[in-house]
Amino acid sequence: MSLKDKILADLKTAMKTKDKDRLSVLRMIKAKILETEVSLRAERGRDYALNDEEVMDVLTKYAKQRRESIENYRNAGRDDNVAQEEAELAIVQEYLPKQLSTEEITQLVQAAIAESGAQSPRDMGKVMKIVVPQTKGVADGKLVSQIVKDLLNG
Repeated sequence: MSLKDKILADLKTAMKTKDKDRLSVLRMIKAKILETEVSLRAERGRDYALNDEEVMDVLTKYAKQRRESIENYRNAGRDDNVAQEEAELAIVQEYLPKQLSTEEITQLVQAAIAESGAQSPRDMGKVMKIVVPQTKGVADGKLVSQIVKDLLNG
């Protein structure tokens, strides 16, 4: 069963169980997937459907939007909205692979620094070129970038 099919099946289940919060998030995810498919149909053909990797990209972007909203609501002191956004993020994360911990990312970055021979912040591009493909979908790009900067600055 593809990721998209799993999301659609869970959407039907949420309808049957009348789980309004889950249903709302899954409908939004479905809309984002359809929006992406429609935009890609012009270049890839009329019957184009997203594969699991592309659906994962859509989910990752949506999760990132939720994280940014949480941060903005926290800064504005809107705790009621923070709780709602966190609940939505938890549902989205059920469909994403487990995120790497800071320690795991640090280990990957240290290995990339050793492999590339990077010594200063100027070499950040070399390190990122190695680390980004390894962390795609399983780590936040901002966090990876920050860890690379910190380690290269000493």
